[in-house]
Amino acid sequence: MLEQEIETKEKEILVDRQGEVLTGASPHKLSKSFYIESYGCAMNFSDSEIVASILNKEGYGPTKEMDQADLVLINTCSIREKAEDTIRQRLTVFNKAKRENKKLVIGVLGCMAERLKTKLMEEEKLVDLVVGPDAYRELPGLVNAALTGQKGINVLLSREETYDDITPLRLESNGVLAYISIMRGCDNMCSFCVVPFTRGRERSRNAFTIVAEAQDVFDRGYKEVTLLGQNVDSYRWENPETGAAVSFAELLVMVAEVNPKLRVRFSTSHPKDITDEVLYAIRDHHNICNYIHLPAQSGNSRILKLMNRTYDRPWYEAKINRIYELIPDCTISSDIITGFCTETEEEHQDTIDLIKWSKFILSYMFYYSERPGTMAARKYEDDIPYETKKRRLAEIVDVQREESRQSNLKDIGRTYEVLVEGNSKKSDLQFKGKTGRFKMVIFDKIPGVLPGDYVMVKIESCNSATLFGHITKKID
Repeated sequence: MLEQEIETKEKEILVDRQGEVLTGASPHKLSKSFYIESYGCAMNFSDSEIVASILNKEGYGPTKEMDQADLVLINTCSIREKAEDTIRQRLTVFNKAKRENKKLVIGVLGCMAERLKTKLMEEEKLVDLVVGPDAYRELPGLVNAALTGQKGINVLLSREETYDDITPLRLESNGVLAYISIMRGCDNMCSFCVVPFTRGRERSRNAFTIVAEAQDVFDRGYKEVTLLGQNVDSYRWENPETGAAVSFAELLVMVAEVNPKLRVRFSTSHPKDITDEVLYAIRDHHNICNYIHLPAQSGNSRILKLMNRTYDRPWYEAKINRIYELIPDCTISSDIITGFCTETEEEHQDTIDLIKWSKFILSYMFYYSERPGTMAARKYEDDIPYETKKRRLAEIVDVQREESRQSNLKDIGRTYEVLVEGNSKKSDLQFKGKTGRFKMVIFDKIPGVLPGDYVMVKIESCNSATLFGHITKKID
């Protein structure tokens, strides 16, 4: 995942990942430029790199400056109403730029494009293009049509599209971390979630192309890959030539064996699908990180049933126990929704209790936001007052912050292997990097250590989000 920290606001990752292209750029002359902003989950950022590759083959290069672009794209998230409101605000800014440059083409990509379709284009007249997650190959043709004054829309969902023959154009500027999409869509019909309607059914990517992409990014100097999917544990690819199936556990091992110096992470896991075989793979391979993101969503069995999560509280606790049994040094994070339909104060306290019991190192916490078309919107009343939702969210955030602080305090005096990612946000005299257990560490620079190096760092102090220490040695 992206660098994460616990915040008091709702869960929303808004990261502008225009950066100069470091790898995979077309050698031909680029006569046009595109500007892209990505919002939401890591999958959206990965998709933006696929879009960048498709556009690059058509002569477009990336730019960090919107006013220098011929094409402006926004890759969107529909998970919550606030996310959509943010994107509408950005579209207003883009349209102001278009009034000054009539030839500018503006497009919406991703989940919001699929959900709102013609409303964005015809009713509100905010964009020239609306392109869903499975239609990015059509983008060049739609852009050319827009240049002649036509409106372009393709939001058809596919049961086959995985983009497995496209090498993403890495927009990430640090050259250390890379994201690899291993599957698309989701078959889990959680009652609160719009993803199955905006990204379609699950389909898994060719395992050999995933391994080849991991080898490629390592050869280019990247040192960590995160395997992405809405539910990675349900990954299953069947070789059409041999009929042999590759499970997620087997894929993890295949990627880990690319090189022992390539770290491997994955996200996101569904509690019902993560298997002992996955846990054994983590346990038995040093470069598969001892960290699992395992969304709970609620700590109350009745609410979990309403959410259609397919497990109850005891089942989730048993899974947590199994993880700690097989991988004692593993860290776990979670997603939490508070204020779901009919949730009582006692049920809210159950969630607080689960956070404490599970010892999550961090959680992505937000209050329930009804999404049109979901099962919850059709069947349940969104009956928890806004102020109650906000108060419950604040309480959950406070509890998680303290759990995070207590976890970090236990690391003081210990020494961990850290992958250097780049300069810290606050000082060019310090580096930042993560342990294999997904904890951010800040430490002073020393001669001979560069981003992409592995170092041993002794932890000296902490706060709830970050560890602080000093390098004891560089790992060759």
